[in-house]
Amino acid sequence: MNLAIISDTHMPRRGRTLPRECVRRLRAADLILHAGDLMEPSVLAELQALGPPVHAVRGNVDSMELQARLPLTRIVEAAGARIAMLHDAGPSEGRLARLKRRFPDAQAVVFGHSHIPLLESDDDGFTIFNPGSPTERRRSPHHTMGIAAANDGLIAFELVVLAD
Repeated sequence: MNLAIISDTHMPRRGRTLPRECVRRLRAADLILHAGDLMEPSVLAELQALGPPVHAVRGNVDSMELQARLPLTRIVEAAGARIAMLHDAGPSEGRLARLKRRFPDAQAVVFGHSHIPLLESDDDGFTIFNPGSPTERRRSPHHTMGIAAANDGLIAFELVVLAD
C-alpha cells in the first residue's frame, strides 16, 4: 500500500496551491495522510476530490469548522501497519521516546507543525516522520512531502523534495 503524506499546507493563504508533483503523488497513492494546518474545509475537499481516501488531523491554524470535524490524534491502519497522527509533536528533545510512549501500539507517528522535515527511527524500528510542507517551507531549504510503503505490518517512509 502506497501512502502520500503532507502537512502544513496553509491554503488558500496568498493564493497558494499544491505543486504539480505533489498533486501527482497524492493522486497515485492508495491513501493520503495530512498532519494538520489545512486551514479551510475547501482544502480538505480538494484533497478528497483527488481520489484516494484522506485521513487528517486538525492543526493549530485550522478553521473552527475543521477544528470541529477533525480529531487531534488518530490511528490509521495501512496494510497491517498502525500509524498514529497528530499535528504538534512537542519539543524536539526526547520526541522519539515520548511519542513511542504515547502511542505504544503504533509502528510510526506522522506529525507536522514545524515545517521542518524529519525522519527518525529507534533500534526497534519505531519511526517518527514529519513531511515538512509542500507550500510553506519556512526555515527548510525546500518544499517537501512524504511517501511511504506499507506491507505486512511494516512501513517505510521517504522524504520527497519538490521542485521550487
